[in-house]
Amino acid sequence: MSIFRAGLAAADPEQAVRRHLRLDPAKYERIFVVGAGKASARMAVALEAALGKHITSGLLNVKDGHTAKLRRIELNECGHPIPDQRGVDGARRIAEIAKSAGRRDLVIALISGGASALLPLPADPITLAEKQETTRLLLACGANIHEMNAVRKHLSAIKGGRLASLAAPAPVISLILSDVVGDDLPVIGSGPTVPDPSTFADALAILDRFQLRARVPAAVRHRLEQGSDETPKTLTNVRNKIVGSNRLAMQAAAKAARALGYRTLVLSSCIEGETREVARVHSAILKEHTGCVLSGGETTVTLRGEGLGGRNQEFVLAAAIDMAGLPNAIVLSAGTDGSDGPTDAAGAIADGGTVARALPLEARKFLDANDSYHFFESAGGLIKTGPTGTNVMDLRILLRA
Repeated sequence: MSIFRAGLAAADPEQAVRRHLRLDPAKYERIFVVGAGKASARMAVALEAALGKHITSGLLNVKDGHTAKLRRIELNECGHPIPDQRGVDGARRIAEIAKSAGRRDLVIALISGGASALLPLPADPITLAEKQETTRLLLACGANIHEMNAVRKHLSAIKGGRLASLAAPAPVISLILSDVVGDDLPVIGSGPTVPDPSTFADALAILDRFQLRARVPAAVRHRLEQGSDETPKTLTNVRNKIVGSNRLAMQAAAKAARALGYRTLVLSSCIEGETREVARVHSAILKEHTGCVLSGGETTVTLRGEGLGGRNQEFVLAAAIDMAGLPNAIVLSAGTDGSDGPTDAAGAIADGGTVARALPLEARKFLDANDSYHFFESAGGLIKTGPTGTNVMDLRILLRA
C-alpha cells in the first residue's frame, strides 16, 4: 500500500498543473475555464490558485463525489461511466461558454480520465438514451478505450476536437491528465480539443468487429453509416499539453519499492488485453522473480456472468487462483481514481494463501461469474480509498520475498 500511495502522490493533479502552467493572464481580456474528468476539480484548484480573479468564469463536468472547493469555477456533478442528463446539460453549457469566447479571450480546458462519459452532448438526432445504450454495449463486449472513444467521438457534438473548434478563433490551452495507454492525445477524454484522426468508417468497423452494428440503436447506426459532419482533422487555435500520466506514477512507485529494499522490475505502463489473461502472465513472472514487479495501463473485461466487480478486482482474483500456494507472494491492483467498475472499491489485494483461506468459497466460480467484488467482500482484500482526485489508469504491484 505504501508503494501504491507513492504512485498516487506522483499523479497529484494540483502538482501536475503547477508544474506545467506558464501563462501571463494580462494578455487576455477574459479567461474561461471548461472541461471534464474525474481529476478536473483538483486541477482547477491549482488553476484558481495561480490565476485567481483573472478567471472570468468556468464550468467543469465531474463524476459524483469527485469535487473540490472552488470560488470562480463551477462544478457540475454527473454520471460515470454511463452518461446522464446532468452531463448533457453541463456539456451544453460548456459548449456555450466556448462559443462565447472572442479572439482576445483565452479558453483553458482541463481534461482528465472520465471526460468521455462526462461530456455527453449527443449530435442531433441521437438521444442520450441511445448513446447510453451504445456505451453499455461497448463496455459489455470488452472494447478498449481507443475503440470506445472512436465511436463516441462520432456520436458527439463536443468531442473529437469539436470543443476547440467551437471556441475558435479564441486560443485554447488544454491541460491533460492522461488515463490512456501510450498517452494518445486524441483518445484521452475522446480528445475534445485534439484533431481527430479517426473516421466514421473506423467507428463502423469497430461495431462490426464486436458484431454490434445490428444491436446499436437505429439512429446511431444511421449517423455512422451516413458519415457526414466529420470531426476536425486540423486545429490551429489550440495547444495541448499532457501534465501527468501513468508512467510518472509508475516511476514513483518503483522508487518507493527500491527504497523498501525490493529488486524492482518495471514491465510497462502500456499493458492492455483481457484482464484474466494479463493476470496469468503477471503471475508467471512473479513465480520467476523475487522482488517487486510493477505494471500500469488499462485492461478490459469481457462480461460472461452477472456478478459485480471491476478489472482490478478481476485481475487480483485471477492472479490469486494462478499463484495459489506460492509462498511469500502478494498482488495488488487498483485504479488510481479510487474506483473500479461499478463498485465502491479501487481494487483488491491477495496473496498465495487467499484462495485456500477463502474456502468454502470457490474462487473459480466467482471468476467465471465476473463476481470478484463479492468474493473479496467475503474473503477480505477489497481496497477502498474513496475518490482520490486523480486518474492515470491502474497500478499493479506484485511482491515476492
